[in-house]
Amino acid sequence: MQNLLYFLYGKAYINLTNACSNACKFCVRDIKKDVKGSNLWLENENVSAKDVIEQIEANKEKIAIENEIVFCGYGEPLTRFELVKEISQYIKKTMPDVKIRINTNGHGNFLNKKNIVPELSKLIDSISISLNAQNEEEYNKISAPKINGAYNEMINFAKECVNAGMDTTLSVVTNFKPELYNINVSECEKIAKNLGAKFRNREWIENGY
Repeated sequence: MQNLLYFLYGKAYINLTNACSNACKFCVRDIKKDVKGSNLWLENENVSAKDVIEQIEANKEKIAIENEIVFCGYGEPLTRFELVKEISQYIKKTMPDVKIRINTNGHGNFLNKKNIVPELSKLIDSISISLNAQNEEEYNKISAPKINGAYNEMINFAKECVNAGMDTTLSVVTNFKPELYNINVSECEKIAKNLGAKFRNREWIENGY
């Protein structure tokens, strides 16, 4: 059985896809094969909402303890936006007290060729967007995006989320090969605050957690 649901420090995470529009240098999937013993690489990408819901149903009591479930796996969850919506609707209906968060690279509008934020804002309680760097040049170095204009896509997506009233956090990962990447934390925090978002500095841990 594929690990479509896994637990990290007691919290539940949903792993939908291997696909991602970034190839971040610090990404755990390029460093090791598992997260806390869960191999997240999907041999079969033909994942359905039913597949995910079956694993959630089997772990309902454990999920209820933390009261939060997070879309975050080896790939970018918003590449599977329709799947995210279907699963979120199920969670809202069957576990109304459980909060839903998405960890994303912020390319959701580009990937879906439309503004998905109005739909997301009705289903998601909070969203964490990988800012990763204080400017496009440094972002391209550390995020290695596969799409043109990725940095501006991410910033514009964050603006849409804030404007929609979503609980929005921008994050950076620091202390990953500082001799190669110049991440200015104070400048990144300013960007987040100017957008009206929260800010989180996640210090890089070798094992990815």
